Amino acid sequence: MDVYASIASFALVVGLLTITPGLDTALILRTSLLAGRRAAWGVVLGIQIGTLTWGLLTSVGLSALLAASHLAYEVLRWAGVAYLVWMGVQMLRTKRDADDDAPQPESPEGGRWWPAFRRGLLTNLLNPKVGVFYVAMLPQFMPDGVPHAAMGLLLAGVHVCEGLVWSTLLIGFAGLVRGWLRKPSVKRGLDRLTGVIVIGFGLRLAVEQS
Repeated sequence: MDVYASIASFALVVGLLTITPGLDTALILRTSLLAGRRAAWGVVLGIQIGTLTWGLLTSVGLSALLAASHLAYEVLRWAGVAYLVWMGVQMLRTKRDADDDAPQPESPEGGRWWPAFRRGLLTNLLNPKVGVFYVAMLPQFMPDGVPHAAMGLLLAGVHVCEGLVWSTLLIGFAGLVRGWLRKPSVKRGLDRLTGVIVIGFGLRLAVEQS
């Protein structure tokens, strides 16, 4: 398999993975609808930097520890479980008053961009399944005679580009329907629904075998 065929094949695999509804999609939609476009892009950039980090770690062999070391995997898995459950509980506890119909600040100075970025980054980095996916998949798309670190970053970059395109569509869709979801009761319901989904992902990660 040459370089171009490897890139095309990997793009198809991660493209299907990207558009499959999951935790990232739920977080991006929820943030875009409730906190605005800038905060949503904070989540997106956090997720994609996490993806690049996993690609780099896999390329240099560090994340192979997750596949080889039961202890390393379990430590990261339970850290991810704790973070997801905590984040979901925080969403369930969110209280919004009648003034929620007013536009919300979306600037980094308002404290919304950085927490959103951190949430996206930690959600990705604390998910050992992402690391194991890269450990399992990247070697299958490594042509002979190419530098593994450079090729790994290139493939991770393909994954990131597809993620950015999909995120643009999600944020655009959220912008179209955001005006219909301005009622505080609807916002509370969306927060609670996303909180349940996030907790569900955390519990699923907790019960899955390594």
